[in-house]
Amino acid sequence: MTATTASSLVIAGTEILPGTTHKLELACTKLYTDTTIGIPVFVKRGKRPGPILFLSAAIHGDELNGVEIINRVIHSKRLTNLRGTLIAVPVVNVYGVISQSRYLPDRRDLNRSFPGSPRGSLAARLAHTFLEEIVKQSDYGIDFHTGAIHRTNLPQIRANLDDQETSELAHAFGVPVLLNANLRDGSLRQCAADMGTRILLYEAGEALRFDLDIVNAQYAQLLNRTKPQPKLIEDSRQPIQQKIRSMSMYLNQVRNKAATVAKLQQDDFWEEGSIEALEEARQDIRSVIHLRDKTVNPLPADVLSLIHI
Repeated sequence: MTATTASSLVIAGTEILPGTTHKLELACTKLYTDTTIGIPVFVKRGKRPGPILFLSAAIHGDELNGVEIINRVIHSKRLTNLRGTLIAVPVVNVYGVISQSRYLPDRRDLNRSFPGSPRGSLAARLAHTFLEEIVKQSDYGIDFHTGAIHRTNLPQIRANLDDQETSELAHAFGVPVLLNANLRDGSLRQCAADMGTRILLYEAGEALRFDLDIVNAQYAQLLNRTKPQPKLIEDSRQPIQQKIRSMSMYLNQVRNKAATVAKLQQDDFWEEGSIEALEEARQDIRSVIHLRDKTVNPLPADVLSLIHI
């Protein structure tokens, strides 16, 4: 019986009936303080039959963008007319998130520990629980990641693009980069593929950072509210330009980004630009975009002449 046609769905010992919503917790183990730790799971099962999709984030405990993306999906009103079942796991590696670490306390990488075992190491037990309770019961999955510490990755999908259905799902996701990535031993993708569950690995941003631009864009993508690339760029123009016009250009760290600030003020950039160019500019000024003075007059378009560069 496939996940799609299964009439019975049981997670963490709880039967999920059609038309019901549950907030569950997958039991893991305890901290050295004897505090019980569990993996939070949100399950929404529609009244109408359909595929089972899981969303997961923070398999690496320092990769946080997916946590907020899934949190927004959980609270979305769009789930009211759901067909099929959504299983949302915003934090898989609870230990890593608590300690702000990519790894588990035993320094093992959870995404190299699948399929795991019920009596192995901490990583093996966690991998086994997640695989058996969530992945094995799903038809599809989206696993959210980011780049490493101090390294920002362009939004991308990594998947087995040789599989036609997976390739169609990846292209529908609308990211600027698709990678036909090989399966790695011990990874979630490899074990899911062995079980017949198709997975997209979405990666964007950097570790230990909530990047709200990426969160907003990906949340819209998941809810099918995306727009063609030119329209998406044009819609980004006004809010970005409003921010940079009030930047405190008298500060040295802002003055050092003057070339990028000036570029974002020019019509040619927005008329001929691409998502990749916009992402490059955004990464360059993200460390100073908060340095704004809302009490001063907006900067003129010719920023370079203003600061004599």
